[in-house]
This record gives sequence, structure tokens and C-alpha cells, in this order.
Amino acid sequence: MRASTQRNGSRKPWRTGSSTRPNTGYQIDKCSPPASTSGWEKRRTGSDIFTRVITDRSHKFDDVPPGYEGNLYLEVVSRSFTIHVKTELSLNQVRLVSGRGRCSDSEISEYHRTDPVLFADGSPVAAEKLALDAGLFLSLDLAGDSRGAVGYRAKKNSRLLDLTKIGHHDPQDFWEPVYSEPSKRVVLEPEEFYLLLSHEAVAIPPHFAAEMSAYEPTSGELRTHYAGFFDPGFGYSENGSVRGTRAVLEVRAHDVPFMVEHGQRVCKLAFERMLEQPSILYGGDIGSSYQQQELTLSKHFKQPNG
Repeated sequence: MRASTQRNGSRKPWRTGSSTRPNTGYQIDKCSPPASTSGWEKRRTGSDIFTRVITDRSHKFDDVPPGYEGNLYLEVVSRSFTIHVKTELSLNQVRLVSGRGRCSDSEISEYHRTDPVLFADGSPVAAEKLALDAGLFLSLDLAGDSRGAVGYRAKKNSRLLDLTKIGHHDPQDFWEPVYSEPSKRVVLEPEEFYLLLSHEAVAIPPHFAAEMSAYEPTSGELRTHYAGFFDPGFGYSENGSVRGTRAVLEVRAHDVPFMVEHGQRVCKLAFERMLEQPSILYGGDIGSSYQQQELTLSKHFKQPNG
């Protein structure tokens, strides 16, 4: 891995096994991609780390055109934490695309009638109650637990977050709980990073994948989830033992305080057909970190059960 940092117009080498500073851009060279397909790359880490892929002589981010030959470069900006990374650490994800596989709203609704993709309170959402508009909308859960806690907000001036260590960091060093008002509302402060939970649970069947919109203009002045991918098998089981998994939403308000309330729609999922069903699905059998999650921090933090 070769890398450099750019800040205030300057550029200097970045050593392998180095730490990054918040709100500073870093560029990392990567390997060459397959040549017969197009692709795009995005990744959520649950730690407010923004990544974008750059190709040579391209005018777009996160897009690898068909037939491209050359290096891929990864722009990395940690917004909240000082992070430590090293060679071969995965910070993003590639998806290769052949043809047009995105599902229409009518296809999602029709499929949901036979094999539900959205659940609420443990039961499938009625097909006529699905909120569809070029994708499937999800809403916020701000009911809270017994203490009224509904999520987390990233602390400022926290300790170094070492992304090479799993289950290592104390959440209290990096996060503070967010509590809802009695009216089940929360005011999001500008440019603060929040982890909140969807009210609905999502199930992605084996022959589908899904992508969450990075920014949905109809939701208001906030950015939700930084373009997260949902792999085939997320929240799904053939025998029905898993009835969806709720999505942990990465949320940041812009410019002004923004009030959200329980059940407010803030993001949506676009479903895409796989060319063929994968032989290995997302889930507990392969050690997936977020199957059947509730409000779960990323795998780098110690979990409440130790």
C-alpha cells in the first residue's frame, strides 16, 4: 500500500501502519480491477470514516468504468476520530456490475408478498403499507430503551481508534449515549455524528443485494448511512428463524440543528438482482458481525456482553 496525505494543498508520503488525523484527506494506491465489468466501491465502518474510490483520468468518484486498466486510489477521511490503519486493512468494498439489475418498486412489492423483506415488531409489514419511491424507505426508532437511550453520538477529542484491533476499545472513550425526549424526538446538532437504529428490520434474500441511499433530499438537511451495502442473506434465513435485522444508521445533520421523530422516514434501500445466488451468505455461519443486531457498535469496540 502506498499512501500520501493532502492538507492545505500540500502532499507528503504516508507510512504503512500510520495514524490519520480527523478531517484530513489521505490517498491510498490500490491494485488493478477486473477489466470486463464496471464497478463502484463504498463502505461503512460505523466509525465516521468517509472513503471514496478514484480512478485515473475520471471525472467521477466511486465509479470504475468497463474496460478500465490501471490503479484504484482510495481517498480516506476520518471525520470524528484519529484512526490507525495498516496494509491489507479493508476500508471499503467493491461491487461488480453487469447489465441493469435494479428492481422496480412494483417488483419489490410483489416479491415481498411471497418472501417478506421488511418486518416491524417481529411481523412482516403489509405490502400495501410499504413506503416505496425508487426504493424502499426506512424510518427511525426513537422509542428508546428503558432509559430512553436511542443511539450514540461520537465524542470529540477521543483516544486513538486502532482499526487493526477487534473488540478492543472501550465505547465510553469514543461514544456518548443519545436520549429521546418524552415526545420521542431528538434534535441532531450540526456536523455531529450519530448512530441511530431503524424501526423496521430488513431481510435481504439470497438472490438480491441492497444499497442504502447516501443522501435522500426529501429527508431534510441530514446525511444518512454514507451509502451502505446490504449483502445477500443480511437478516434472512430460509427457515424463517431470522425475521429481519434492523439497520444501524450513520447520521450527520448539516448547517442547522435538525429535529427527527419516531417513525420518521430518513433513508431508503434500492434492491438489485444478483447474477446468481451466492454459495456463501451473510450470517452467523461465516462470523458476520451484524446479523440480528440491535444498536451495535462496530466490531472494533467491546460489546456490552464482554
